[in-house]
Amino acid sequence: MGNALFFLVPILLSFETVAFADEPFAFGDFTWLNGNSRETVSPLDTPYFTPEVLFDSNYVYDFAEPQDHTLSGSTTTGRTNEFQVQQIGVGGDFHYQNVRARIMTQFGMYSTMNPRDDGTATRGQWSLTNAYRYLSEASAGYHWNVWSGINLDAGIFLSYIGLESYYNIENWNYQMSYISANTPWFFNGVRLQTFPTDRFKAEFWLVNGWESYGMFNNAPGLGFQLLWRPTSDWSVVTNEYWGHDTLGNASRVRFHSDDSIQYRYYNHPSNSGLSKMAFALTFDLGCEAGGGVQCLSSDPADPAQNFLGIMAYNRFWFAKDKFGLTVGGGAITNPGRYLVLTPPINGATAASPSPYFTQNPGDQFKAWDSSIAVDYMPSQYMTLRLEYIHRAADVPYFAASGGMSGGGTPDLSKIENRIDTAFMVRL
Repeated sequence: MGNALFFLVPILLSFETVAFADEPFAFGDFTWLNGNSRETVSPLDTPYFTPEVLFDSNYVYDFAEPQDHTLSGSTTTGRTNEFQVQQIGVGGDFHYQNVRARIMTQFGMYSTMNPRDDGTATRGQWSLTNAYRYLSEASAGYHWNVWSGINLDAGIFLSYIGLESYYNIENWNYQMSYISANTPWFFNGVRLQTFPTDRFKAEFWLVNGWESYGMFNNAPGLGFQLLWRPTSDWSVVTNEYWGHDTLGNASRVRFHSDDSIQYRYYNHPSNSGLSKMAFALTFDLGCEAGGGVQCLSSDPADPAQNFLGIMAYNRFWFAKDKFGLTVGGGAITNPGRYLVLTPPINGATAASPSPYFTQNPGDQFKAWDSSIAVDYMPSQYMTLRLEYIHRAADVPYFAASGGMSGGGTPDLSKIENRIDTAFMVRL
């Protein structure tokens, strides 16, 4: 796949500029999608630069009231029973003639929570964690007026795997289910986006690895996405990934397939009562093989290491789309725990895990969750959210009243109940 990607580059360079077909996916309104922007117009747009400002602040009430205010197993919230700024993003898109570039910062909790899940920063010299800590996106590229568009970009870009967006204001719920929370938020490398029609995209990746600033070993990760939106009521996507993503174990290979379907089955936006209804269904499966594990195995000396997950949500809009209600949840099983977020026990990270939550080959992990979220959206640029979450696992994983800090044995629970409140703005 990597050879195919570079084989296409000289072909693209040979294209002459031609009048290109309709802009991709511009034929319909897709602001209803889970993981997509609700904006129809950018209020700050200019001919050469489209600025973007993101603000996300939350207050999380954990019924367990952990004494150190620590939350485990989430990429969107990290502390409880106090106000926190989750993200401040400032950036936007540069565009002149066919040259393009995008940059978006990440200040707040994201700048600490996201880098700690990348173990490659410990490999080699120079601190990749510090180098990229305050960037969520940074890429530059070129656009060809071929078909409905072809883009070639290099840098850090969002990964799309897991359906939901890295930016919470684009999602139907605040606490993502396990599929989204445990899959990558970014890739560092090169991507080729092709749009043969205005309803279909084929995208290819050559990247350092699975949510990693550097390489885990000495081989890059490869992947692709196929996205089809036949009408404005449907969105179907599949993401496929392959890579050597176990730090220090070059013999182990990871495979992952992420597949989602979204359908808007009711659409009357002018109604003062019920105005829209839609559902989203996501199914993930994958495994690791080699280096002491197998995809499927009953041999304790060579245990199975795989991932299976599902999540489903239903969304309702009311009062001309000013209010929203989302109900749903999901479940995963992940023997080997190779995708499970490392709990921050006494400062543990992906590079330095905790002995109180091992992630050895064959270690079992099963978990499930449910949630209900209520949104108030007085403008397409702002969302106020109140959400109740219940999560559970078959092993102690969540913070109990004693918390996860202090240097000693953590106080962990198999159950978590909490309420998230969030104030989110996007301009």
